[in-house]
Amino acid sequence: MTGPPASPGRVDAYDKVTGRARYTADLTRPGLLHAALSTATAGRGRVVEVDASAARAVPGVRLVLTRLDGDEVRSPGYPAGDGGYGFQSLQPLLDDRVAYRGQPLALVVADTPAAAAEAAGLVRAGYATEPVAVTLDAAGAETVAQAEALPQPRFADVSTGDAEAVFARSPVRVDAVFDFAPQHHVPMELPASLAEWRGDRLIVHESTQNTGAVRHGLARQLGIEPSRIDVVSPHVGGSFGQKTWLPSHLAPLAVAARRLGRPVRFVMSRSQTFHAMTFRPASRHRLRVGADRSGRLTAVVHEARQQTSRHDLFPADFLTVTSRLYGVRHFRGIQRLTRTDVQTPGFMRAPFEHVAVFALETAVDEIACATGRDPVALRLANDTATDPVTGLPFSSRHLAACLRRGAARFGWAARSARPGSMRAADGSLVGWGVAAGAYRASMAPAVARLTADAGGRVTVDVTGHEMGQGLRTAVTRAVADGLGVPADRVRAVLGDTRGVPQHLTAGSWGTATALTAVHAALRALRARLGAPERGPLDVAAAVSATGRSVVEAEARTRAPGQSTEADERMRAGASAPAGPGYPGFSAFSFAAHFAEVRVEAATGRVRVPRVVSVVDCGRVASPVTAAGQVRGGVVWGVGAALREGNAPDPGFGGFVHTDLAEYVVPVSADIGRIDVDFVDEPDFRLNAPGVKGLGEVAFVGVAAALGNAVHHATGRRLRRLPIRREDLL
Repeated sequence: MTGPPASPGRVDAYDKVTGRARYTADLTRPGLLHAALSTATAGRGRVVEVDASAARAVPGVRLVLTRLDGDEVRSPGYPAGDGGYGFQSLQPLLDDRVAYRGQPLALVVADTPAAAAEAAGLVRAGYATEPVAVTLDAAGAETVAQAEALPQPRFADVSTGDAEAVFARSPVRVDAVFDFAPQHHVPMELPASLAEWRGDRLIVHESTQNTGAVRHGLARQLGIEPSRIDVVSPHVGGSFGQKTWLPSHLAPLAVAARRLGRPVRFVMSRSQTFHAMTFRPASRHRLRVGADRSGRLTAVVHEARQQTSRHDLFPADFLTVTSRLYGVRHFRGIQRLTRTDVQTPGFMRAPFEHVAVFALETAVDEIACATGRDPVALRLANDTATDPVTGLPFSSRHLAACLRRGAARFGWAARSARPGSMRAADGSLVGWGVAAGAYRASMAPAVARLTADAGGRVTVDVTGHEMGQGLRTAVTRAVADGLGVPADRVRAVLGDTRGVPQHLTAGSWGTATALTAVHAALRALRARLGAPERGPLDVAAAVSATGRSVVEAEARTRAPGQSTEADERMRAGASAPAGPGYPGFSAFSFAAHFAEVRVEAATGRVRVPRVVSVVDCGRVASPVTAAGQVRGGVVWGVGAALREGNAPDPGFGGFVHTDLAEYVVPVSADIGRIDVDFVDEPDFRLNAPGVKGLGEVAFVGVAAALGNAVHHATGRRLRRLPIRREDLL
């Protein structure tokens, strides 16, 4: 092959597999220097001494930063605290406090990556240590009620009806506690930054899903105007929430580049990502679910406790999904946060929904067993057309279609109901499980700018970041289809603050947000060209007819019900998503997952030969990348259910497993056949393209389906993730 195919399914696939797509870690500059971090080996306390003499003696070392002046760098702030921009409010190198193991102690800059890494390893520190608390139950951990500590409506508890009383008198009850270990994102592309000063202007290339926050956060930290900072991130690589906010190493990197007068690049080591970046925190959930004897759910009481850091309160939001997955009139949810000696946790794909739905869908499966109802039939019986918390209708809800279609594709009718009653030819226990999933259908403000030229080419600059989820393909396809031009005549610009304002891309709102703005810009461009509202367009002829070489059109859009305040927040680098509640309706994406497991009775080894997933995400904007998103979500579910979980070190702080040899993620041999289908019904009440989110909901419920399948195979009901072999022996 000498070039990209004429009509690629994924428009950037050729560039990615041939190396033409340049990630931050790939970039070079004349005179480029390289940075590495030295990190704390104590879990809590004070630094009483730093010896960097050996590091400075390494040939090629240009700078060793062990302390920053408070006038030179400030705290970035924290989004849920003071409305800041950092993944945590704590900025290392500003004082002698050690808040967690792995906290950066020094930034070393050298001529080569090898010299920087060698020198960073030679920095020595002495500590006055203090006792550490890194688990939910550790002595010294402090638990607070979230609603009291963060008195804002979005962090409030949820209560409808009289859940406690109704649960107490329900004839069928499940009362269970679920525990979830900390998890880490481990994306393929490591966090990477390149800082370069051009006069008084700072150019940053950063692997981030939030260039706007990086721009404004750095401006706040360095005390300069945001307009003097450009942040560029055309290809984020994997992120899954790890690169949501401003990382702690970037301000020191910018200081180093300014002091040395040369560009400096930093690529974080894999082991450091477990301590220097965010993670999914440990959490514990008590679910009390009541039902009548027919399996109709009567009440749910959900009490959740989530780990956070000492210096920030990372808010939990488990209740949005558990209060709305089914039509339960009586619901009570309480959330608590436990302060521990770790870096501030953060968002990781389906950050709350994954664990909350595992707990709820396990309990619902227990209700099905207790009442003798088929698990699919019971879920269908508890479906609802209205949001049980607000009483508003859902903009669209095709969960029943997902369940029915998935059951047919999976062959659910052939399932034997009794646990342990199905066997494979090799004697393995066979289990079939099902679970539903939901995720809020959020949207955010966005700007799309279309530029058409007399050569028939179209450039679209839009709010959004390409993280591998396929946003560039969806945007390109929308413009190509909207104008009737070939996809290779369209160029999409994403994640670049030099163009339109950039908003965080997360929470499954990226495609719905960007495409809404693109559709509006397409209408504006046709109007500027004097072209009909629909139909193929000869772009070159239409532009030439105006007498200009280029014609530009721009559109600004917001989520339903949002005011101009959302635009202002976006322009300030803050997050401004809306949903699930909108004026007159609620909006969610839904999924149904069906899983088959095979369990070796002698060893407890669990295999997953097949999964069927059916998703209601509104109109499918890009079938190729959408199917890839769902398959990726299933792989994540296999990892979450059977592989991934870290062990905190109660003696020294931090996490025990800090590489991919010990923090185990799924490999190809762990994955069987994944059958993906979509309802593909547009949701025009939510937005003009009819699109809802997909990336998060594709993962929600997969682990629950696998856990329910393990119960069906073995008769063991497991309430802790990941599931270990020893749990089944």
